[in-house]
Parts: sequence; structure tokens; C-alpha cells
Amino acid sequence: MRILITNDDGVHADGLWALAHVLEEFGTVKIVAPDRERSACGHAMTLREPLRVKSTVKSGFEVSEVNGVPVDCVNVGLSVAWPDGCDLVVSGINNGPNLGFDVTYSGTVAGAMEGTINGIKSIAVSMCVFADGAPFHFETGARWLRENLPWLLEKPLGDLSFWNINVPAIAWPEIQGHKFVGMGRRVYEDRVERRDDPWGRPYYWQGGVVVMRNELVGTDVWAVNKGFVSVTPVSLDWTDHPALSSLNQELVSNEKI
Repeated sequence: MRILITNDDGVHADGLWALAHVLEEFGTVKIVAPDRERSACGHAMTLREPLRVKSTVKSGFEVSEVNGVPVDCVNVGLSVAWPDGCDLVVSGINNGPNLGFDVTYSGTVAGAMEGTINGIKSIAVSMCVFADGAPFHFETGARWLRENLPWLLEKPLGDLSFWNINVPAIAWPEIQGHKFVGMGRRVYEDRVERRDDPWGRPYYWQGGVVVMRNELVGTDVWAVNKGFVSVTPVSLDWTDHPALSSLNQELVSNEKI
């Protein structure tokens, strides 16, 4: 199996290398990742600047550092690393959660999205650590993927869908299993804070307090808070199909009047 790995934490991130050492057990791995951290870049793409690639071999892997974002890395990877295409794109392991609405901000998830757009089976993997300074337990995420990747690859998904996996950042014996769940609610309150620099000039810092709706059973937020790995099939078709159906029925009804 031909495997392309990317992330948004940068080519030197520990999670990326934990992922690489697992996936080499399943096929030939090539790494194409940002040359620095690109977190929260979403599904951005570089269009008005040149993309430069620095290629090397590290720990037996072909590695390409790109001065771009994860979407760029996937597309460059399909030109430089796997010009004849690959069988799997895996993005991660991210050093933080990508739950609920995070999928719209996450560069990690965007890497899997871009793989899907290119018609390749894709997976995003993240470690859910919520406290500064807490261990990421990448070994837990790596072990879960090692034990579950075979069946994960066999599960049928739509052409526009990929897997978003969130692993609680706890020791392996504490993992309760995994749950197939939908997207939950993880939002930010008071996300823009006004501050003043030493000269009294105002500036704004964006972030805010994270609020997670743990009580919504059957969601990724609920699952990881219960100690389960959350496995969510995410579709790139964002169409509100019930609304579309209702609108078309209304249109037909009006035409008959």
C-alpha cells in the first residue's frame, strides 16, 4: 500500500513520527508536511506564492518539507512523492483535539479533506489533550491505529467522506474502546480579547474559552470525555438535503397554483 502522511504541526512534530512508524507496518510511507507549525489554517491553499520543497531521508523515510499548509502538502505530495497516485492519505497525529466544529478550522482535518477530494481514502487522527502541559500519549493513538487500521480501511465510505478520529490523551489501559459517533459541539466563548501594547496601542488576541457540550450523547465530544476513541465519518457534501428537498417541493407546489 502506498501511503502519504501529512500534518499541520510541522515535519518535526512527534505525532507525525509516531504515525509514520505505525504506518510503515502497512505499506510504503512517504512524508510531505509543512516546514513549520500551521495549526488552525483550515482548508487553505497557497495560490499567490511559490511552494518550495526540501527533500531528504530521515529514519528511513522519504521526507519533503513544504513552505505551505497541509492542503499544499497533499497536492505537492501527489506530484513529488507519489506522482502515480497513492492508496491512503493520513493526517496527524495532531497534538490536540479536532472535535465538532474544529473540523472547519483544522489543518490536520484539511489534509484528509484534500486527500478525499483527490479520490484517495483518507484519515485524520488527533490526540485529545485539554490541559496545558499534560502528556499527549501519542503511543496510545499509535497503538489504536495499529490495531484498528485494517478494518477501518475495509469499512465502506462514500466518495466524498473520510474518517476523523479523536483519541483521548490517556494511557492505553484507560481506553474504553471506540464509538462510531457524529460531530459534537465544541465552541469558543469570548474568542476575541482586546489588549494594549506597551505604547498604548490596541490589538486583539483571538482564542477564547473552549466550551464542550459533553451531555450530547452519541457525539465525538461525548465519546472522548467517556474515555472512548471517537470515529466519525465526515462528508464533504455540506448540502442541507432536507432543506433542499423541502424547497423543491415548495417550488413544485407553487408551479401548480
